[in-house]
Order: sequence, then C-alpha cells, then structure tokens
Amino acid sequence: MAVVSRTYAQAFFDAAKEKGSLDVVREELDDFVATLHEVPELDALLRNPQLSPATKSEVLDKLTADSDELVRNFLRVIADRGRGGQIEEIVREFDGLYAAEQQVLNVELTTAYDLSDDDAREIVGQIEQASGRTVEARRTVDPDLIGGIVLKAGSLRVDSSVRGRLNRLRRELATRS
Repeated sequence: MAVVSRTYAQAFFDAAKEKGSLDVVREELDDFVATLHEVPELDALLRNPQLSPATKSEVLDKLTADSDELVRNFLRVIADRGRGGQIEEIVREFDGLYAAEQQVLNVELTTAYDLSDDDAREIVGQIEQASGRTVEARRTVDPDLIGGIVLKAGSLRVDSSVRGRLNRLRRELATRS
C-alpha cells in the first residue's frame, strides 16, 4: 500500500509543482484530511467498498466545489480508482514531498510536561541551527518520560528523557552481570 500511496502522491506533487500551486494544494489537502477526522461519516463513505466510485466522486465534487481544480480532480481520481481509504496516507506522502521541496524538517518533540512557547522556540531554534533547515515541530506530552525530551525526525529518534536514560542504564547493568 505504501508504494501505491507514494506513487499517487508523487504524481500529484509533480502536477501541483508544474502548475505552481503547491502551497494552495497542500493547504486544501490538509483541510480535507482534517474534515475526514471531524466527519467520520465521510471517511466511512470513502472507505465503503459497496458504494460505487461514481457515488463517491459525486459526493467529493459537491464537497470540493470551491477547491482548486487540481485538488478536485485528484480526489475524483482517488475515488474512481477505489483508493478513498488511502487518502490520509497519500496526503502524508505528499506532505513529505512538500517538506523536502521546501527544505523543511518535520519533527515530533515529546516532553514530560507541556513546554512553554519560549522553551519550544528555543529547542526548535537549536534544531534549525544544527540542521540548517526550517523546522516544523509537533509537540506532544508523555508524563511517563519523567523529564527530558524525545525527538523524532523521520527515522531518527533521539531519546534524552529520564526514562530513556534509566532504561539504558538498566540494560548496561544487565549486560555487565
């Protein structure tokens, strides 16, 4: 499934780039995915294999009447080909292509408690300085970390949490016995 999602995302990305509408398309796609989360019935409709692709396309046409033509056509193609259940995954792949194009590094910053905006900006600034890229950080809270942070960027994971340090110490002690 990931290869299929990547293929659709790449084709759509190339079309949007050629048209010069990457920013508009990305925003509208992200809005559409947010709508899927807010209206589970729409998500269920797109995933329903018993509904005809024509019915799904008709619903999408009505919902996206004011959207960019490229977005409308893309969603129609997805529905016509029975890929409605993969829209989120395709959009995630598209967002990754967009981030790479814009030299944006998407990171997930997990802390034991909610960071102040100033603290978050400081951490993001340090990451930007080290990476030389613009950073978009998604912040999450996991009280089980006890303290410190866990940073995820793509497949890279840096765990400098208290829980992580304790786990490493426990493994080291176990292997020395």
